[in-house]
Formats: sequence, structure tokens, C-alpha cells
Amino acid sequence: MAKYSTNRGGGGSDGENCELCGRASGKLRRANVAGADLLVCPDCAPHGENRNRDKKHADTQHTRDNSERNRRKRAAQRTAKMYDQAKGNAKHWEEKGTNYEKDRLPYLVSGYGGLVESARQDAGLQLGDLAEELEIKENQLLAVEQGRATSANIGGSVIRALEDRLDVRLVDE
Repeated sequence: MAKYSTNRGGGGSDGENCELCGRASGKLRRANVAGADLLVCPDCAPHGENRNRDKKHADTQHTRDNSERNRRKRAAQRTAKMYDQAKGNAKHWEEKGTNYEKDRLPYLVSGYGGLVESARQDAGLQLGDLAEELEIKENQLLAVEQGRATSANIGGSVIRALEDRLDVRLVDE
């Protein structure tokens, strides 16, 4: 009969018996089984909760270069991986690239969103009507009016079209 968490061998005082199955063995090792620290034989050792973790830890200690340079390199790689996961998939930018010069957003005056909204309302235009007239999406115009042109990736051509149509100055020169 097996003994649990006694830290003694099963059946004898010599400590040569597995505490899980009671079998005599000269190759006992300590393993954590269901929260109990036991001396177990090789047959019962796979039941230990820490077996794979201990093996993995031992393997990495012998093969890993722990020099300062490599530790810093691994830390930088982990940080970059976490940053990529947090920000989303970077492959989009690698595949499509970016072209900021094509339709670059100029520096805008402070409070440009309110200026656009007031000028549109003074002209008697609805949001959808102005967007249709300028051939832009309504959500792009809304982003400008809310002061989110940069975060909504609004191009400079949209700003110039709004300036021309509403007769307002939005670009800070």
C-alpha cells in the first residue's frame, strides 16, 4: 500500500521504497505529486507535476548563453514581441509599406475641428452632403470635425478641399 507525504519509504526504514506505489527501488527521486513532496521510483516519476518543467529548466540552463550581451538581446526580443502583440500585426506595414509624402497631412491650426463644423453649419450643409460633395467618406469628415485628423489618417487633400469649399484656414503655416 502506498504512503502519501510521509517522506519515508513505504514498508521499511531504509527509505528505498517508492512512496507512491510502494515498490522497492534504488533510483528514487523527489517529485511533487498533487501537492505532496514524495520520493518516487522511475515508473511513478512521470506522475510528478514538475517533471516537464524541471526537464525544460535543466535543458535551458545547459544550452543557453547567459552572457550580458545575450541576456540583453533576449530581453529586447521579448519586449519587441510584446510590443508587436499589443499593437497588432506589423506584417500589414511590411507588405503594403507606407507613403507619407503622397498625401501628407499638414500642420493644422488649433481647434481646426470646431472651425470646420461651424463653417459647415454656417453654409447650411449636413455632414453627409458635404462629404458627398467633396467625394470623401462621411466618417473622414466627422474625424476632422472631432479633431482626430491625424489618428484617422486624413490626407492633406481632404484638408485642402475643406479649406477651399468652406473658405476657412486650417493649415498652420
